Amino acid sequence: MTLELTKEERSKDGFFGALAGISQEMIDAHGRDFAMGALILAAQWIREGKLGKDADQVH
Repeated sequence: MTLELTKEERSKDGFFGALAGISQEMIDAHGRDFAMGALILAAQWIREGKLGKDADQVH
């Protein structure tokens, strides 16, 4: 029995794969602390509206 992913699940899975790839590149180039810090900063920027479609409107 195989489960078929929905279009949304496949899309999210693709983003997780891309995120894993860029994370590994950052670790390889600058270490784990840099990679974790960069990802935390990105999450904070998303929360604060500094990234995403509303970013231009927030100052």
